[in-house]
Amino acid sequence: MRKLLVATTGLAIAALSGQALAAGSATHHIEVGKKVYERAFGRGCGACHDISSNPQLVKLIDAGKLSREKFGKVIKEGQGSMPKAIDQIMELAPVKTANFDSDPVKAQEIAIDAVYEYLKSLK
Repeated sequence: MRKLLVATTGLAIAALSGQALAAGSATHHIEVGKKVYERAFGRGCGACHDISSNPQLVKLIDAGKLSREKFGKVIKEGQGSMPKAIDQIMELAPVKTANFDSDPVKAQEIAIDAVYEYLKSLK
């Protein structure tokens, strides 16, 4: 009985630790996304996207008009006057030091997620 209690307690602590780590990870990703938004292309994404004549990313995401998939595609390929931004993003110090993943494709997706989650957090 005592062994069962110890094992159950251990599992509960491990589960709670995993939840705390996941929450910390989400907060970390949003912070990295914020830094990317502030620093990309040397002046930050807001230099263009906070101007009323350009796409308002937070409003588009909030309204459900800019999905994560579409956002990622534009970041990777560019669109209209928006240049391809993924290479610039991956060179930023906050992304490099975050060590998102050793696989460059996965790391790009995580970096894009970080920016998207940051924008979602602003609503």
